[in-house]
Amino acid sequence: MKGEARSGRGVVRWGFGGGRGRHGAAAQRATAITSIFALALLLVGIAAAPLHAQAYPNKPIRFVFPFPPGGPTDILGRLIGQKLADRLGQPVVPENKPGAGANIGLEIGAKAKPDGYTITLASPSLSISPTLYKKLNYDSVKDFAPIALVAEIPNVLLVPSSSPLKSLRELIEYAKANPGKLNFGSGGIGTSNHLASELLKNLAQINIVHVPYKGSNQAMIGMMGGEVGMVVVGIPPSQAQIKAGKVRALAVLSEQRLPAFPAIPTAKEAGVENFEVTTWYGVLAPAGTPRDVVTRLNAELTKIVATADTREKMQAAGFEPMSSTPEKFAEFVKTEIVRWGKVIRDANISVE
Repeated sequence: MKGEARSGRGVVRWGFGGGRGRHGAAAQRATAITSIFALALLLVGIAAAPLHAQAYPNKPIRFVFPFPPGGPTDILGRLIGQKLADRLGQPVVPENKPGAGANIGLEIGAKAKPDGYTITLASPSLSISPTLYKKLNYDSVKDFAPIALVAEIPNVLLVPSSSPLKSLRELIEYAKANPGKLNFGSGGIGTSNHLASELLKNLAQINIVHVPYKGSNQAMIGMMGGEVGMVVVGIPPSQAQIKAGKVRALAVLSEQRLPAFPAIPTAKEAGVENFEVTTWYGVLAPAGTPRDVVTRLNAELTKIVATADTREKMQAAGFEPMSSTPEKFAEFVKTEIVRWGKVIRDANISVE
């Protein structure tokens, strides 16, 4: 629609459409400015994306250990934490939060802000506690974002050096012929070495009696003193006694023989299938932690455990390096919960 009118100043033309006239030109300018502004926002967003990804980490990372200082979790965690700090360029601060069979530390890790600045070093307690305890303040599956498995400790079944039992088969035969007469020590009710012996009871269908101690080392000392007939413990605290002949190792509870003790058979070689029990360690973040952070931490941990220096230090301390994807670690935890859940229920074990 167009028209014109005359005034004292001459002809004034007016119209709508086609972008002509002063109003049309203003509309065109407004549209152009809006488009430029939108494009600028888009470019800023694109530029900011990699900057955001590069920003992690920009402050210290808290590393929760659910066990006291000086134990395997603490030793491994401090080694891994220092290597992680070196790679990330930020301090990784260890925090020992022991108590309640590791549940205090695990609860702290589960309820932390899911921003990648709190991680937790977990062990088999993560998969044992859901069945062992009647009430937990966290969910071992739903409340964590698994990052990576990093290490394991092989376990070994020991008897006193004075024992007449020379093999795992002989031990089983004795226990079947003398139900309730053979007892075993452990680091306490619900510990992984307690449940390892309960698993043997289940697999071999034998009746042996549990004697709990305040730690696996105390259980081994009790066995050496004749208080119990067998224990399952990790290689690190027992290797000196094995080498000195103070205890006799009947089997290693791993898939393969140990390079340090090539003469000790695996449980499978000794006649018991599915009796593989290792103490594993893995790093967790709280559920909801951004995927790019989990991926970054997994990549760094995988590189750390693959380096010759780290592997040498881990193996000297009795650990075997491991690695995994976050997905495989998540599936592993679920499998372990099912496995130990059956052992706990079959043995009718529970802790308030």
